[in-house]
Amino acid sequence: MISIRKKGFLLALFLVLLTPNIASADVLPPHFVLTGSGFGHGVGMSQIGAKGQALEGKSASDILSYWFPGTQLTAVPIDQNIKVNVAHAVTFAKFTFKPLDSSAAWNLGAQSIPPNSTVRFSLVGKVISAVIATPKQVNQVLAATNIWNISFSGLLAMNTSNASMNLHYGSISLRVVGSKIEVTDTMLIDQYVLGVSEISSSWPSAALQAQAIASRTYGLAHLTLRPECDCNVYSSKYDQVYVGYAKESELGFGQLWSSAVAATESDPNTAYAITYQGKPIAVYFFSSDGGMTQTSQDVWGTAQPYLTNVADPWSLDIFLNPNYAHWQRVLIQKDVATAFKLPDVLTLTIATRSASNAATSITAASSTGMISTLQVGDFKTKLKIPSSWFEIAPPGI
Repeated sequence: MISIRKKGFLLALFLVLLTPNIASADVLPPHFVLTGSGFGHGVGMSQIGAKGQALEGKSASDILSYWFPGTQLTAVPIDQNIKVNVAHAVTFAKFTFKPLDSSAAWNLGAQSIPPNSTVRFSLVGKVISAVIATPKQVNQVLAATNIWNISFSGLLAMNTSNASMNLHYGSISLRVVGSKIEVTDTMLIDQYVLGVSEISSSWPSAALQAQAIASRTYGLAHLTLRPECDCNVYSSKYDQVYVGYAKESELGFGQLWSSAVAATESDPNTAYAITYQGKPIAVYFFSSDGGMTQTSQDVWGTAQPYLTNVADPWSLDIFLNPNYAHWQRVLIQKDVATAFKLPDVLTLTIATRSASNAATSITAASSTGMISTLQVGDFKTKLKIPSSWFEIAPPGI
C-alpha cells in the first residue's frame, strides 16, 4: 500500500513533468520571421527581368512579347490628351514661372502674367482664391472661383500642401472637388511618358524602350475621366509614378530616357503600344517576383490571356536585384494580432498558394482558438510585406 506522503510526491512529479508541455503549447511567439523574394504584385512585366533581358541583348520587342504573350506592337496615334493629377486633395498651390527662352509666357485664364511672378491659390470654403505676386512685390488679388486654368510655355514650378513638381508641358487646371483642390495637367500622351519615372534612366536602352512602350500603353488605356480626381491618371504609384520635368532633366541620365521615348515613336504622329486584338492592353508592371509572374486571375480575379505565368529567373539574381532577390521581415506579435483583429496570434500559416508558389491567403490562430484569414493583398498592405513570395519560419527561429 502506497503511503499518503509517497502519493503526494508522485503527484508533484507528474505535474512537474506535465507543466512544460502545457506551457509550450500556450507560449505566444514574440515575433514571426518571413523570408521571401520580389517586390510588387507580380503581374505583367518584371522590370528587373526586363533589365536582365536587355543586358543579354534582347530588344524592346523581344522583352514585351515575352512578358505579354500573344500581344503585338502596333503604331497608334499619339495626338490624344491625357489629364494627369499632379496634386491630389490639397488646400493650397503656388506656381512660379521660369522662362526657358525669350518666347516663354504664361496666362491665368485670359490674363497675361509677368515672367518670374508667383501665383498662390488657396481654398476658401468651396472656392479658390488667387493672388498674383510680381517681381516688384506688388500683389494682385483676383475674385475667387471654383476653377482656374493656367496656360504656359516654359517651366512652371509647383508647390502644394503635399506635392512639389516642375511642369514643362500642357495646361494646368485647379478645381474644387468635394472639400479640396485637385490640380491637373493636361498634355499629349508622349509628353506624359517623358515624365513617367518607373525605372532608372541609367538602365540599358532596350529596357528603357520597353518601359516607355508599356507606360504609353498604360496611358492610352486610361483615358476615362475620374470625377473624384478630375483626372485620367494620378501621378502616384497607384497609376504610374509621374515626376514631370525632373525625369528628362535628370543630370547625366535624363537624355537617355528622352531618347528611349523618341526611339519608340514611329513618326511624329504615331508611336508603338502593346495591343491585343487591335486595342491597347491592360498593361501591368512591377519590380520583381519570386521566380515566376502571377496571372491577373490569381491577383485580381479577372483573367487576361496575356497576363499569365512567365518564368523570371532574373528576379532571383542577387546582382541584378540586390535588395529583393532575398529579403527577410520580422513581424512583432502586436502588429500581427492587430492585422488579423485577434487578441493574439499563436500560429501563422500560409493557407493557399498560386501556381507560381506565391501566397494567396494567410491564416492566424489565437491562443483562445479563434481563427482569422487575410487575403495576401491585405496581409501585405497591413504588415508592409514586399511581395507574395515568402515562407513563414517556425516559431523560435
